[in-house]
Amino acid sequence: MPRVSTSRLIAVPREKVWALISDPHHFPRWWPLVMRVENIRGQPGAKRAQWTAVLQSDRGNIVRADYRCVGSTRPERYAWEQELEGTPFERILRASVVEATLRPADGGTEVKLASRNSLRGLSRLGSPMMRRATHRRLDEALDGIALALEEERGD
Repeated sequence: MPRVSTSRLIAVPREKVWALISDPHHFPRWWPLVMRVENIRGQPGAKRAQWTAVLQSDRGNIVRADYRCVGSTRPERYAWEQELEGTPFERILRASVVEATLRPADGGTEVKLASRNSLRGLSRLGSPMMRRATHRRLDEALDGIALALEEERGD
């Protein structure tokens, strides 16, 4: 399963980053392409929480994707996977998991985002393209985290 990761220092305390990334209500504020989140089940930060993200593609198409939390250690780690069975994504992906790791650092929090995607069938031939796109998406998510938390501080 190809793994892509990137990290960045965000100049806010770890608890503030945790509160943002572990609550599905906040995904539209920082995760790329998410317009809104629906059908949230479970408490923010809780393992097994589930939600549906409504995304708008670059072409303007609306797509729904279901997720569930698969790992949560407050305030250090939050991981979620896309539920693929019975969706159009199932034709391309066997699995898709994202993990956020938060470490205290001088001046704030080191936020590391890692994604593991397992491609299905002939889609595996697109692995290099998938890696580049995933890296770009993770960088955009880090930009979103920084921007959302700067707005909270009033910067």
